[in-house]
Amino acid sequence: MFRVAGGTTSGGADLTRRSFVEAGVLGVGGISLAQMMSLRAESATSTTGTSDTSVILVWMSGGPGHHETWDPKPDAVSQYRGPFGAISTNVSGIQFSEMLPEQAKIADRISVLRTIRHRSGDHTKGNHWMLTGFEGPDFNKPDNKIQRRPSMGAVASALCGTRRSGMPAYSAVPHLKGGTDNLFHYAAYLGGAHNPLVTNSDPNGKLFGVADLSLRSGLTFDRLNDRRSLLKMIDQYRRRADGGMVDMSDQQQSAFSLLTGSVVREAYDMTQEPDAIRDDYGRHTFGQSALLARRLVERGVTFVTVNTQPWDHHGTANRLPTEKGAKQLIPPVDRAIAALIRDLVERGMFEKTLIVAMGEFGRTPKMNDAAGRDHWGHTFSVMMSGGSFRMGQAIGVSDDRGAYVAERPLSPEDVTATVYHHLGLDARNTAIPDRTGRPRYLVEHGEPIRELL
Repeated sequence: MFRVAGGTTSGGADLTRRSFVEAGVLGVGGISLAQMMSLRAESATSTTGTSDTSVILVWMSGGPGHHETWDPKPDAVSQYRGPFGAISTNVSGIQFSEMLPEQAKIADRISVLRTIRHRSGDHTKGNHWMLTGFEGPDFNKPDNKIQRRPSMGAVASALCGTRRSGMPAYSAVPHLKGGTDNLFHYAAYLGGAHNPLVTNSDPNGKLFGVADLSLRSGLTFDRLNDRRSLLKMIDQYRRRADGGMVDMSDQQQSAFSLLTGSVVREAYDMTQEPDAIRDDYGRHTFGQSALLARRLVERGVTFVTVNTQPWDHHGTANRLPTEKGAKQLIPPVDRAIAALIRDLVERGMFEKTLIVAMGEFGRTPKMNDAAGRDHWGHTFSVMMSGGSFRMGQAIGVSDDRGAYVAERPLSPEDVTATVYHHLGLDARNTAIPDRTGRPRYLVEHGEPIRELL
């Protein structure tokens, strides 16, 4: 069962070792609606976190360059400065890259952690480190796709649960495909019940819809009331699922209720948003995905991952050079993040919602011969906004080239502990058993970042 130091979990249900073992072998893909209902029934969750907080993770797989985003070095020589300059923000003494004009206008609503380090340039290892707080497998090792610890989203699902009945606790938009070694968003030994419900569709598209919340052409909800139609539809879900899934017959009515209920379908209905709001976020995949993330947390989803395009801009091995990649990816992300922050403020959701934007590492301080930056884990930036934390700060100082930490080193575990703190979880004193029954603490060495508290 879950064990929390200093007390017991609430909710009246335990996650037994048996449920961990059985659920843990079900694979790592985003789960379908019927799978989720079955697994949640088998491993009922306990709630230990606060009841009204949420997280939106902007996942920038591949590693955004800190020089081109939140830690520019305008006084460095050109090989280190790169192709872009710096601009002042609305916070005295803090500059962002000229590629972030929208965020610069509202920097008082943002805090940047400029000295995150794990010292690895391995995509696989870094992805796992930043998504879970723990070092991941080496890319060149046989276990390079095996997730060792649950992601922050999966932990939020298991320990906090959903904020509203009928909604998933953990979702991903628009998908979790693409990126570089983008493998570790899942639940590991928490079991498939706490994998994300993945949209797998473009919220900017005219035909946007969530596969498990859509009906085949000609099938209406009235027709689904017929038991024969219901069973036929559930059988279709089961055929799409992993062939090793347990029998879901006992959960058919639960899946049907969620499918036909208005709560989830309404949350994913982008046509309800005014054109002005949609335009503010940007009429592109990332902009509309960020808007969908706001809709989801507003309606009770605890943790939403917004997956961006790959950021691996080193100019070699068929990758974009830094300048071209930055001009392609940064403007839509800058606009959408700024719109999301403003939207949360206007809706009174800012202090209850934490936005975290990050990748698995940064980029080398020196440009390479292909006009790109290579992998770099010795210092890089993570952006946070909201969550009742202290905003308008740049925490930590990198050296004058953006190569190493000069002041206040921070770890991936510190980031993870800070996210859990926002969710009301005491990460150093909360343990979850792995598949062998061994208790695993949410973090082992990290602490919530004191400057934010």
